[in-house]
Amino acid sequence: MADAYDVVVLGTGASGLTAALAAASAGASVGLFEKADRIGGTTALSGGVVWLPDNGRAGEDVTDSRDLALAYLDSLSNGSMRPEMTAAFVDGVRPTLRWLDDETPLRLRPVPGYPDYHPEHPGGLPGGGRSMEPELFGTDVLGAWRDRIEGAPRRLYIGEIPSGGGTGVIAPELMRRRTAAAQEGLGRGLVAALLKGCLERGIEPVTGARATGLLTGGGASGGMSEAGPVRVSGVRFETAAGHREVRAGAAVFIATGGFEHDPELVRDFIRGPVAHPPGAAANTGDGLRLAMSAGARLGAMGEAWWVPVVLVPGTDGTAAPVLLLRERTLPGTLMVNGRGDRFTNEAANYNALGAAFHAFDVTEFRYANLPAWLVLDDACVRKYGVFGTTPGSAAPEWLTSDATLDGLAGRIGVPAGRLSATVARFNAGAAAGHDPDCRRGESVYDGWCGDRAHYGTPQATLGPLTTGPFHAVPVHPSTLGTKGGPRTTPDGQVVRADGMLVDGLYAAGNAMAAATGMAYGGAGGTLGPAMVFARRAGLHAAQS
Repeated sequence: MADAYDVVVLGTGASGLTAALAAASAGASVGLFEKADRIGGTTALSGGVVWLPDNGRAGEDVTDSRDLALAYLDSLSNGSMRPEMTAAFVDGVRPTLRWLDDETPLRLRPVPGYPDYHPEHPGGLPGGGRSMEPELFGTDVLGAWRDRIEGAPRRLYIGEIPSGGGTGVIAPELMRRRTAAAQEGLGRGLVAALLKGCLERGIEPVTGARATGLLTGGGASGGMSEAGPVRVSGVRFETAAGHREVRAGAAVFIATGGFEHDPELVRDFIRGPVAHPPGAAANTGDGLRLAMSAGARLGAMGEAWWVPVVLVPGTDGTAAPVLLLRERTLPGTLMVNGRGDRFTNEAANYNALGAAFHAFDVTEFRYANLPAWLVLDDACVRKYGVFGTTPGSAAPEWLTSDATLDGLAGRIGVPAGRLSATVARFNAGAAAGHDPDCRRGESVYDGWCGDRAHYGTPQATLGPLTTGPFHAVPVHPSTLGTKGGPRTTPDGQVVRADGMLVDGLYAAGNAMAAATGMAYGGAGGTLGPAMVFARRAGLHAAQS
């Protein structure tokens, strides 16, 4: 096992695998290291969708351009984006796709119809075209690595499941064929294809290796000496076998994900409440600490890829966080806070929805919309199926239920009269096809995960709650991953606090300051920038 490479990459999510492949494709020797025992991180647990504006592959019925993409991102920035980074992202999309085709086994295809998350904004695409997903990938070619990817096999395209506009029902014969061929899609399919590319180039991931310090030209940890800044020249690891040092002749690449699973870092940096993050447990800020030790300037530290979650009991009785995507958009549902009041457009994209949990009551000095509850009527539950049940089934037993709204209010600690009044007001608007309070259903995106029979109209997401029993489940503000980290150049070079570069140190993905600031452009808005910047940085690191 080598102890010196041209480029050392930390992390095996989309950004780490892409960076490793890019550096290798430019002729560098690459060492790839992973803290966890399995590879893929949060990427492998995700839907594997990649948001790539102006990709040139969306079809003749999609009108997109560089100007439209930049106008759209600018409309969402609220001053949180650096123009040179957004331009580098958009300009890097087509070269990244060509490079993937030429240098890797990964093939991406457009997800039909998937709208941007803010499609009515300038430059937004209501009819989709910017969200792409991996083709199904046969994982038998990975050998023993097939069983070392995070998560469980998912032999699906995103467009076949409700969160991607599908039914979730796959013909048994089709599923049998995919299973026989060991085909996987979504996040694990994306990771598998990139991993295969690494293995073909002789890059064998080293798992169970946690990076604990950077080596400099003189062999010490840290990024400064008495004479000033020094060059990063390697990494110190902790492994089951003990300490290990690995040298990097050209660059160390931080792709270790975010810090959402470190309570102290979350407390110190994140601007709102975060509970039960559903991403990879290994995301505890190791890369952030390395960057800070080298004197990096930080950016976007208060931001995250916000998402609401519910805790769903497993077969062993333990509850796990599950993204609340579809159920809150279905007709016959609404969300209330502890006062029994609605407080947001329940069908908004999950990242935007996160901001609703940051509202603060200055008199009571607490977050105004916590606790929060999703309320569903029984007609919704039986018509659509919720939280894993099939249409026609009764509500899951772990939901809180009661025959009446007043009774349900008592069970969840919400003022009874207020909950009934909130539902009555919502029902009146839903019956008329509009939501005067929160504008639910006005955006075409709002109905994407709702009733597909009415997609394109407010009725895809608006429907009254009239049929008891009524059900409720607590909603928790969470994150898919944090967005903050070291500021970088468009080539991924980490910038020091004084504006100079940390020589030999690169970062991408959730381990860098997000190029898209507070915004989430569309499905795949995490992986799109991660892969574009990781490719660019990997090439630059190798060429250095």
